[in-house]
Amino acid sequence: MIVSFRDKGAFFDRQAIIDAVGAANARNLSKAGSFVRRGARSSLRRRKKPSTPGSPPSVHTNHPVATLKSIWFVLDRSRLSVVIGPVRLNGRSLLGSVRGTVPELMELGGSATLEKRKKRRRVRYSPRPFMGPALQRELPKFEGLWANSVK
Repeated sequence: MIVSFRDKGAFFDRQAIIDAVGAANARNLSKAGSFVRRGARSSLRRRKKPSTPGSPPSVHTNHPVATLKSIWFVLDRSRLSVVIGPVRLNGRSLLGSVRGTVPELMELGGSATLEKRKKRRRVRYSPRPFMGPALQRELPKFEGLWANSVK
């Protein structure tokens, strides 16, 4: 009596299953990125006065692109993760700042040099986080995303 184990269809590592899990994972990561982006955008308010330190920053422009509300999310398939954050614009760089961009300076705080009428002065910024709190608010929604997602 000869017994053979050539039936690979019963194993879990079939390419169809791997592809289905990968597609479901990409779909769910994209949904998670969308939730966080929406939460961060809704926390940014348009008003003329500056926000209080510790609360999300105020948005002072109606420009469709050059604003803190331009938040994107991108699926990084090589790392199986989502990158979410404000769009980096090719505007002025921050002089003398440890933080490279305005969104970084808003989120984490720090100091930068402002130039106005050819005079420079050092200004300290209090942190006004908006991405971190948005992620914390949306985390409970992530639990159910992967349940029954492979079909």
